[in-house]
Amino acid sequence: MQITPTGFFSNLKNYSFSKLQGDLMAGITVAVMLIPQGMAYAMLAGLPPIYGLYAGLVPLLIYPLFGSSRHLSIGPAALVSILVLSGLGDFANPMSPEFINLAILTAFVAGVIQLGLAIFRMGFLVKFLSNAVLDGFTSAAAIIIGLSQIKNILGLDLGRTSTVIDTIENLLWNLHTTHMPTFMIGLASVVFILICKKVKRSFPSALVVVILGTFCVYYFQLHEKGVPIVGYVPAGLPMFQMPDLYFDSIKTIFPSAVIICLISFIESLAIAKAVAGKNENYPIDANKELMGLGFSKILGSFFQAYPTTASFTRSVINDSAGAKTGLSSIFSACIIGLTLLFLSTSIYYLPKAVLAAIVIAAVIGLVNISKAKFYYKTSKHDFWVMIITFTTTLFLGVQSGILLGIILSIGYILHRSSKPFYAVLGYLEGTTVFRNIARFPDAKQREDLLIIRFNASIYFGNSEYFREIIWSEIRQRTPKITYLVLDFSSIPTIDASGLQMFDQIINELHKDQITLVLTNVQGPTRDRLTLAGLLDKIGIHNQFLINKDAYTYTENPHGRHVLKMKYANQTDS
Repeated sequence: MQITPTGFFSNLKNYSFSKLQGDLMAGITVAVMLIPQGMAYAMLAGLPPIYGLYAGLVPLLIYPLFGSSRHLSIGPAALVSILVLSGLGDFANPMSPEFINLAILTAFVAGVIQLGLAIFRMGFLVKFLSNAVLDGFTSAAAIIIGLSQIKNILGLDLGRTSTVIDTIENLLWNLHTTHMPTFMIGLASVVFILICKKVKRSFPSALVVVILGTFCVYYFQLHEKGVPIVGYVPAGLPMFQMPDLYFDSIKTIFPSAVIICLISFIESLAIAKAVAGKNENYPIDANKELMGLGFSKILGSFFQAYPTTASFTRSVINDSAGAKTGLSSIFSACIIGLTLLFLSTSIYYLPKAVLAAIVIAAVIGLVNISKAKFYYKTSKHDFWVMIITFTTTLFLGVQSGILLGIILSIGYILHRSSKPFYAVLGYLEGTTVFRNIARFPDAKQREDLLIIRFNASIYFGNSEYFREIIWSEIRQRTPKITYLVLDFSSIPTIDASGLQMFDQIINELHKDQITLVLTNVQGPTRDRLTLAGLLDKIGIHNQFLINKDAYTYTENPHGRHVLKMKYANQTDS
């Protein structure tokens, strides 16, 4: 696996001044969005706001060197932030030095896992988590995130709760203590951001409410009237510091690191492909994405960055603002660095209600009701997977929802693989075509003949099912059939267990005086059947390239020698 940043430099070939202009403007635009978002998401993760800016510095410098997307904007994000809080909150108090150290260690471990997956080219693992699971999880997480920020909008000083029910109950019991100036600032900020999103998505509404909110608090001295503010923020770039690599700490955060590794990868890959689709569909390499994300987390953790991932909003804005290469992210990182050096103290009076409003406005669109309707209409299975994942995440917690989602996805794959689709075929008169009799009522069947098409590779997990459906269909036929034709056109391969089961089927058919005929056997499957001696056992005269010839063969005993000579020396590819 190549780990040199060749992709980034290849994108800089024939780099022009117009591309530089596009990258620079996009970098500035994304940085303007990331500064307030980063601080808001850091608080959501249970960290001081400055750590959101730390997470928007080194990761943005590193990802473009190794990732395959030209437009992906890496940094703090809502979903991963809530995963950090929910995963680590039971082991340390949010905002405490111990919690901060665990969050940074989580970034390091999650990055190491992603880099390991990249080296062993395991990017295909993303396919084992269905969209229904992700949609259910994301929708529930959005509600959890929104509810967690309402207390900051209302100006309530509430303790951390463990479930959604407790959160709602706590809010209702303390609603009468709402601090109205804080509520007005928070509500106005949410409304303003949502209106700006409708009118012009690229408008830096979050930065505007940060500036206006900070000015109002400072000018009217609202912090002296009870409006919670960010307070002191240390100036300067983050210092190089090794994460605390103690075994007990790694063991504590490891489950959270694995979940963050998977979710950040899946989310980033989906965003990268979506943005690439708008730009001539340039290729996105899953393993390079793992590498870029892994290195950005590992090296970011040395400079006090908590786990990062791609932001859909910032990536889309990066594209629409004119980004051409990964240099746009590097420009964004430079602006974040300048902010840390010269402007961090200016956010002392920033109200926490504004940061909560930024988070709430960001996650409102993540509750995907339209997807639930789509799944209900097209696939009841996916609908219930989404609902179960949503419900589990909402009421039992984020990590429980993710783990159940993974189990449901893998379970569904195993179920579909162990009991794949099959069809009984019939002949459409006047053609050479055979079709599923369940879908083509006009397809003809003969009483002495049964044609079955099995639509999957035969392996140890479904070989017994293969045998069961054959005998189930045979027993349903009255009178008893004389010929069984197995259409192998949809069986790309067969493993050792499948070969042994197929041998058993051949013996059982022979004992029951049923002639077995094979058609459309694919090359790899034919090779394995030959090596196992099963084709010789079936006989060359009982093998054909198309169903029509097998049909004719079994229908006209006197013409068998003609077809036998025709196919004796032919094999499928």
